[in-house]
Amino acid sequence: MKKILVASLVVLLVVLGLVGTAFAITNGQPDGDNHPYVGLVLFYDADGVPLWRCSSSLVTPTLLVTAGHCTDGAVRAQVWFDKGPVPRDPAYTSGSCYEGGPYTGYPCAGGTWGTPYTHPGYQVGNPYGGGNGLPAFSYRDNGVVVLESPVTLTRYAELPTAGLVDKLAKKNKPVDVVGYGVQYQDMMYPGQPPQARWTGPRERMYAPTNLVSGKFVHSADYARLALNPGGGSGGTCFGDSGGPDLQGGKDVILAVNSYVTNANCSGVGYSARVDVPEVLNWINTFLP
Repeated sequence: MKKILVASLVVLLVVLGLVGTAFAITNGQPDGDNHPYVGLVLFYDADGVPLWRCSSSLVTPTLLVTAGHCTDGAVRAQVWFDKGPVPRDPAYTSGSCYEGGPYTGYPCAGGTWGTPYTHPGYQVGNPYGGGNGLPAFSYRDNGVVVLESPVTLTRYAELPTAGLVDKLAKKNKPVDVVGYGVQYQDMMYPGQPPQARWTGPRERMYAPTNLVSGKFVHSADYARLALNPGGGSGGTCFGDSGGPDLQGGKDVILAVNSYVTNANCSGVGYSARVDVPEVLNWINTFLP
């Protein structure tokens, strides 16, 4: 149950303040066919029970890049690349495969199956020891899914060169965030926790934002993004961890969405860097 909540929609962890996991896009627009390699991925346990949803990026016909807290604890995965809204499975009359359950049957229809793997250095919690009020959701929050059959697309996401985030962050360079999930807040009933008020269709969304420059406690492992819809930039929120933070105007994955710092999904957010040599070397072990 803990893992289901942590990686789906509504959990906030209290670590020097409110920290939430699982990103989606706010103040964005439908992505259409602009990033066809960004997929919605559903994870299963050993009994074939759906656990949680995340976003992901296909870097080859058989390799997805996502977040470690999405792959951790799962044994199978199923991915769709519909631009959305991702359709409900008509066999499900209560909840759906894509919208959070309760699930009434297994497995879900369609999609492409694969096996998830979590970075061996993945660690839940805050190994950085705090400092300047900055929490960390986890260490090495990186994962991949190896698909059982290839998915043919018009183009694929690209892995970054080592250290690229540091170079771009110095100049607050633009970033494109893409993912599925919640897009707006809706008060469903009085007294509901604020993080549970986020809703919206499972549609692939896009929004522009930028890297925030400056050193912070875990800047060697995380990228810091501006989440300021009021200031014109897009934001990330609850619903789809593992989605890519792309170099502005390009298909290069700089980082994968990891956590936000408040229930309003505003201010700044943090993403696990993919350009760290240890992470790149690990991902490359799954390439042909």
